[in-house]
Amino acid sequence: MLQLCDSCARVAEPVSALPDGGPQAGGHVTSQVRSAGTRRQKLPIRIGSLLVASCVGLAAAQSNSLPNSGPQGEGISLDDVVQSAERDYPQIHLSQEELNATIADIRRARTAYLPRIDALLQANRATRNNVFGTLLPQSTIPPMSGPVIGSNNGGSVWGSAAGVLVSWQPFDFGLRHADVQASRAAKDKADAALSDSQLEAGAAAADAFLSHVAAQETVRAASAAVENWNTLLKTIHALAAAQLRPGADESRIEAELAMARNQLVYARQADDESKATLVKFLSSAPANLNLDSKPLLTQLPPPEEEPEFNTAAHPLMEEQRAAVAESAAHLHALQRTWVPQFTLEGAASSRGTGAETDGRRLPGWNGLTPNIQNYAAGFNVNFSFLDFARIHAEASAQSATMRAEQARQQLIDKELNERFAKATAALTAAREVANNTPIELKSARMAFDQAKARYQAGLTPIDDLAQAQRLLVQAEVDNSIARLSVWRALLQLNAARGDLRPFLQAVPR
Repeated sequence: MLQLCDSCARVAEPVSALPDGGPQAGGHVTSQVRSAGTRRQKLPIRIGSLLVASCVGLAAAQSNSLPNSGPQGEGISLDDVVQSAERDYPQIHLSQEELNATIADIRRARTAYLPRIDALLQANRATRNNVFGTLLPQSTIPPMSGPVIGSNNGGSVWGSAAGVLVSWQPFDFGLRHADVQASRAAKDKADAALSDSQLEAGAAAADAFLSHVAAQETVRAASAAVENWNTLLKTIHALAAAQLRPGADESRIEAELAMARNQLVYARQADDESKATLVKFLSSAPANLNLDSKPLLTQLPPPEEEPEFNTAAHPLMEEQRAAVAESAAHLHALQRTWVPQFTLEGAASSRGTGAETDGRRLPGWNGLTPNIQNYAAGFNVNFSFLDFARIHAEASAQSATMRAEQARQQLIDKELNERFAKATAALTAAREVANNTPIELKSARMAFDQAKARYQAGLTPIDDLAQAQRLLVQAEVDNSIARLSVWRALLQLNAARGDLRPFLQAVPR
């Protein structure tokens, strides 16, 4: 192999080279790593052809071995990465805890059906001066009970009280039921959000896996290119030193070698960046990240029938439907707020006092023991007439919120259909390209063999051989990228459907 071509540089940009979607997992290879051009040099090549041809033959053998240079042993599979992301990625735990919170909120809403029990125990030391008259409702002046005795002095007595009040709403015109339904809708929304988080994490992890495989292939191609250019440089240097080749040939090879080394640097940068992206989806970062990528580089997913698509089954659509239902439940609860509140109440109490009805004060600790008992039972009806304006305004705002959620549901439906249509088109195009790249590779190998033979015979300059080698390297990488592109498009198609299982089942074990 004589030089890493433009396709190798494009592999370092897996997200942009493949169809849209998924997290950025590859590095950026700049336009500085373009090939040196196709300028030709008419040099006499006759002496020493056999020596140079032996070096070129070694380069061709290494280039032809590229497709089989991938990992051969067992390693981390694509399915392992996806399962780890769906189970341990922090976003999954966040969504799970939000779901747990909504489940607890359902239990909270159901407690409104239970009766309320309040207990009170108090002791005090106070004066007994009472008067006739009205005192408006307030929370500052303590109320008094007992007859007006006409006293106005600072003498105080002990007082005590203990009591229990039980209150319960037998019916509420559907208000509590509406609150429970709103909590259930919030739970359904959180459940769908968890499924969507798992889908996004799994798809992003699979995308990172494919991007890292592409980056690894780039590094292998770049390393082989540097090695081959270095071998050829040593041979040309020996020939130039013996004045069997012009010095321009050696300078040309040095330039090609320098560019190949730059491409290797960028390829390694892209590999490290894609590895960092992939590792974040694993529960623990292994010291040596070995991927089981051979099935993805050697096989294509089986063709499928006309893909079916139903947006209603996508977790994102399920989440939005639950959001609409939650808004509707809140609106229904608001509409049930402006109704009378019926309450059954029962109370039992005891009181103690250190004052007699004639105004005399009992000595000692009299009054600290609640020894006078009472009980009561009754029915209360409360209704706030003027709350109508406030509730009407809140209901109008909630109605607008519900309509916004419905509009968002329609928007999500259109976006999912668009995403699926694009993924289908990308998969079709990727399969067609994958069918063409073997022809490209075969033709490039034949062209390289012919250029090598002509160079050995002294019929062509070194530029033609270098150009043929660059074409072969490009075909080698294009073939690998074409297969990864098919897997990437299939991943996006199933992510648009909302279910990654068909994609994972298609990956050879």
